[in-house]
Formats: sequence, C-alpha cells, structure tokens
Amino acid sequence: MVFQRGGCVYIITNKLNKVLYTGVTSDIINRIWEHKNKTYPNSFTSKYNCDKLVYYFFYSHIEEAIVAEKIIKGSSREYKKQLITSLNLEWKDLYQELKEE
Repeated sequence: MVFQRGGCVYIITNKLNKVLYTGVTSDIINRIWEHKNKTYPNSFTSKYNCDKLVYYFFYSHIEEAIVAEKIIKGSSREYKKQLITSLNLEWKDLYQELKEE
C-alpha cells in the first residue's frame, strides 16, 4: 500500500522583497526555519538572504504541490507578485502565524 503525503508550495523573499524563491516541501514549518537559520549556507536563499515567507498553499498530495511549484517557477515575476498580493497584500512574513495554526 502506498501512503500519499500532502505538500506545500511556498514563496520566500528577502527584506526588500527584491528576490523571489519558490519551493515545495512536505514540512513547511521546518523548511522555513531552515531558510531563516541558513541551514544550507551555500544555497541560493542563504546567498540572497531569502527568509521571509510571503506565500504558501497546501495540497493534499505532494505531487500536486510539485506541479504547482513548476508552474509558479515557470511564470513571470509579475504573476508571482500577483499571487503573493492576492493572499498577502502587505507582503508580511507569514511564518509566525503559520507556526501558531
């Protein structure tokens, strides 16, 4: 029997909202913690100080999240900005409230 796990697509940015990084994970709280703490110091997100969670969306299956991530990554910056603004008008860091859910 195969058990399917949910997943989450997310977008993080830097302090000035200049750099956007789209990722996918099955453990959003831990993954954002890793970004905030620069667990992988040579990564793109560490290099560009991307640690502010501005968008996330849960899917019941990780495969759905992976498809969504590919679509977002292949989209324009303007599309990504609209996606973020549609759920987070002020581009505030959503990490703390996510932890409290």
